Amino acid sequence: MPELRQDPACGEWIVISTERGLRPELFRSGEKPGLRARHCPACPFCEGNESETLPEVWALRSGTPPNGPGWRLRVVPNKFAALVPRGDFRRHSELNFFRKAEGVGYHEVIIETPRHDLDLGTMPEADVEAVVRAYRARHAELRLDPRVEAVIIFRNHGKSAGTSVDHAHSQLIATPVVPNLVRERYEAAVSYYDDTGRVLLADILEKELEMGSRVVDENDAFAAFQPFAPRQPFETWIVPRSMAPSFASITDAQCRSLAKILRRTLYRLYTGLNDPDYNLVIHTASLRDENQPYYAWHLQVLPHITTPAGFEIGSGMYISTMLPEQTAAYMRKIEVAEAPS
Repeated sequence: MPELRQDPACGEWIVISTERGLRPELFRSGEKPGLRARHCPACPFCEGNESETLPEVWALRSGTPPNGPGWRLRVVPNKFAALVPRGDFRRHSELNFFRKAEGVGYHEVIIETPRHDLDLGTMPEADVEAVVRAYRARHAELRLDPRVEAVIIFRNHGKSAGTSVDHAHSQLIATPVVPNLVRERYEAAVSYYDDTGRVLLADILEKELEMGSRVVDENDAFAAFQPFAPRQPFETWIVPRSMAPSFASITDAQCRSLAKILRRTLYRLYTGLNDPDYNLVIHTASLRDENQPYYAWHLQVLPHITTPAGFEIGSGMYISTMLPEQTAAYMRKIEVAEAPS
């Protein structure tokens, strides 16, 4: 029989249509991914094509000059930026009713590797750690701008997830307002803290580890599990054992541990589901709330297994087609191989 489950992190209800009786392996997306070339001459993010991007604002290099070859990771402004760092943020209104403001902020691309054939799930762990450290560095830099209220770090993998360049990269957008989803998740955490005196995500993690049936992986600093009320089959959260409101607080040791469990999680998706499209986002407190105890940052991976349609648009409720207990058991069985050099 189908189930309705409520996400304790935000209060949303999710429909799980268990009547379909699908097996986890049936969610594999087409054929197994084939090998890609190490370099693509037409790719703007490949090494040697640096002139195809805007000048880098941050990079990992071994003594090589900026905006040329010899890099390990580059951060560049998005050519088609949603927000730009010029000007002041001022609110206006039309007829004292319709609000608008200048589109001030930052939109950056983190080019994760010079190689076209690697991705976070298949690259060496040390390279994944470099990506995590780049996230931290850019978050720390942009939060210093007094116009910035929130920093959103995300990754679109595959066309249905919104990417237009087939080369490993993430993005970062710093906004002058707090987005509603960030505010809603924070308010749910504040309400829970007011009622119980405890951090909501800490209690979710404690219960997930106690049950164990939805846990996919864990290490000294993080646990990866498929949430009780997933929006899509194989949705996965990576949660720190040591809770903090802001991703900016992540330590060097946590960077290493996060890189390890993130690569393992994405490798399992790559192997077990034939490299599905997905979105990855780091949920973190807005800058004005990052010193409050209520919230805890965490990472969410949302595969594009099914396509939201009229019901989801009309109701705001997602329909998932498999229990997370089943998908987590399937993912746990996948052996994680070491990345090739």
